[in-house]
Amino acid sequence: MADNKEQMTQILEQIKGGDQKAADKLLPLVYDEFRALARHYLNQERPNHTLQPTALVNEAYMKLVDQTRVDWQGRSHFFAVAAQAMRRILVDHARSRQRDKRGGGRARVALDEAVALAPEKDEDVLALDEALEKLAKLDERQAKVVELRFFGGLSVDEVAEALGVSKRTVEGDWTFARAWLSRELRGIEPG
Repeated sequence: MADNKEQMTQILEQIKGGDQKAADKLLPLVYDEFRALARHYLNQERPNHTLQPTALVNEAYMKLVDQTRVDWQGRSHFFAVAAQAMRRILVDHARSRQRDKRGGGRARVALDEAVALAPEKDEDVLALDEALEKLAKLDERQAKVVELRFFGGLSVDEVAEALGVSKRTVEGDWTFARAWLSRELRGIEPG
């Protein structure tokens, strides 16, 4: 893991420096983790979903390596930005599908044990996105913690590193944000 982290940091520095070929070296290092995240999210979707894990990975990766103005701060930062990219892709896809069906059938995603708001209850990705937007207005860092943990699959330590705060701060934010989101999402009727 340490070698992978160092290698990623070096490649991200090369990308930041304008090395076009460096992105080709990065994909093999992150592909398995990206694919596992994509598969997890898309397993919660309907069986005939048009977005496949490989497409989600490719789209997110292309958005990431196309970031010419990002000052990559290492692996945690890269996965933090990846979390944002995957969230935006999933939400945009859900909104597009909802428009296509004139408001019918929302994209659904179950929150896993690591981010469980209600273990038995599936939460709608659009409702979660709306709730995260509200939370961000109240406390941007807490919303970012949820985004990184859920959409980015980062550990508490990785979130702390990405946000430049202590592990204890992330744990407190995580506890509060989960409770707040649980209350908020219970008030939203499923589509």
